Amino acid sequence: MRVGILGGTGPLGRGLALRLAASGTEVVIGSRQAERARAVAGELCGTLGRELAIAGEANDVACGTELVVLAAPWDAAVPTALSLAEVLTGKVVVSVANALVRQGREMHALVPPRGSVAAGVQAALPGSAVAAAGHHLPADTLADLEAPVDADVLVCADAEEAKKATMDLFGRVSGLRALDAGSLASAAAVEAFTAVLVTLNMRYKAHSTLRLAGLEHP
Repeated sequence: MRVGILGGTGPLGRGLALRLAASGTEVVIGSRQAERARAVAGELCGTLGRELAIAGEANDVACGTELVVLAAPWDAAVPTALSLAEVLTGKVVVSVANALVRQGREMHALVPPRGSVAAGVQAALPGSAVAAAGHHLPADTLADLEAPVDADVLVCADAEEAKKATMDLFGRVSGLRALDAGSLASAAAVEAFTAVLVTLNMRYKAHSTLRLAGLEHP
């Protein structure tokens, strides 16, 4: 599978690119500036001191992959999706953004117009199948391939093909367990909980993740 990561030059995009590439997935980092994407891809390829299948291209070229992750900042997610709607038609698109704002020593969740960033992306991409996933993964931990990652990834989608493809994608990464968290309507609660998790990490100076007990899932 080839995976495109739009906004892949940001912290979460970089971390996902590294983990996916290390798992054997071919990754194309996308950016509004192809030169920027290629420079970041070059930096990431040198992380392990060995060849990684990470390339950098303009966003529209990165959309030519089998699955596309939208890792742009939350307030740019819908505009980015709208600008690429034509080339994303027929694609599975994974929204990983959280609408958060810092208030003092806490992070607060904002409520986007449609209740979640993912729902807004789906409205902007009527010809695509959108899934919401990866919201609780710490970018710093993902980007450090020497650090183990042990987390559950809650996946929400209305289309079964989007849910399955997204669960398969995150399941490729060692230490991640993808869980079916229901329809895209659940994305509002999943995204908002990220504010609590980030606040805990700020308070305790940690990089904790979400792990649910009592679920037997391979």
